[in-house]
Amino acid sequence: MILPLIQLAVVAAVGYFFCLWRKKARVRATQTWDSLMAQLRPDWSARELSDRFLWQEGVSINADDAWKRMEGPKGLWVMYQNARVMQEMATYASKHCECVDRVLISTLHSDALQIKVCVLAALAQYAFTAASEGVRVNAFRAASLYTGMAARMTTLLQNNAAAMIPDFVAAM
Repeated sequence: MILPLIQLAVVAAVGYFFCLWRKKARVRATQTWDSLMAQLRPDWSARELSDRFLWQEGVSINADDAWKRMEGPKGLWVMYQNARVMQEMATYASKHCECVDRVLISTLHSDALQIKVCVLAALAQYAFTAASEGVRVNAFRAASLYTGMAARMTTLLQNNAAAMIPDFVAAM
């Protein structure tokens, strides 16, 4: 009696998640540059991490200062969410722009994945050990990747949607 109930629950859960996945795919298919730009979180800016933010990659401060300037987990979470949005922007550009640099798109996707991994690792460590050295190192690595991704996204926008650069700069 219990086995059929478990099977039914598993099938229902898989069906539910498949429906959610399809719904999100339909929403992604109807996005525009403006709707993607509106999803960027401007409540924390990575400008304080680098003197050349959005124009060159790299962080110009040490790991301890980066942790303080990113306001701990708040900055990490904003980086996580903005990395997802920039990844979707790269996907949008690859589908809608004719002469997009495929290597740049691939690099942006890779950056987003690495940022997500670093942020999740830092947040998991932070949950158990507060602001230890390992947390700050992962946060610094995420910040470094984030500044590089933002610079590459600026390049992508310059080449394919120059009108969006002021909005992107303001949101970042």
